[in-house]
Amino acid sequence: TNPAFKEVLSRIESHEDCRNLPMISFLILPMQRVTRLPLLMDTICQKTPKDSAKYENCKQALKEVSKVGSQIILCISREKWILEGLQCDFLALQPFPLVSSSRWLVKRGELTAYVEDTGLFSKRTSKQQVYFFLFNDVLIITKKK
Repeated sequence: TNPAFKEVLSRIESHEDCRNLPMISFLILPMQRVTRLPLLMDTICQKTPKDSAKYENCKQALKEVSKVGSQIILCISREKWILEGLQCDFLALQPFPLVSSSRWLVKRGELTAYVEDTGLFSKRTSKQQVYFFLFNDVLIITKKK
């Protein structure tokens, strides 16, 4: 609500060092990096010879990094749902290793999703472009930034 703060924030965000990114992107960045660590550790474990002494250390590191990543994702998800006024529990949330030697891309494509927004006095439908990635064992739906 402070206009001086908004002005300073706007000036900082428009600085070339920030590449016109909003402040929220800098606040989220550390959490995004931590949640990507399980993917990196999984890849390292796959490349480490199973008969190597380092393999067990790698598996333990993957387990610990996955635990931290899932806790962060759980906190973010709960906060998001609470902020949206919904009550939802994500007890079974697990980190998802996208890169895996047993997973392959079957099909990908762009589709239009129709999203229904129900307001207090009105109901509105909007179109949204979404991208589907169908792997042999999972379907991932994304939005383009």
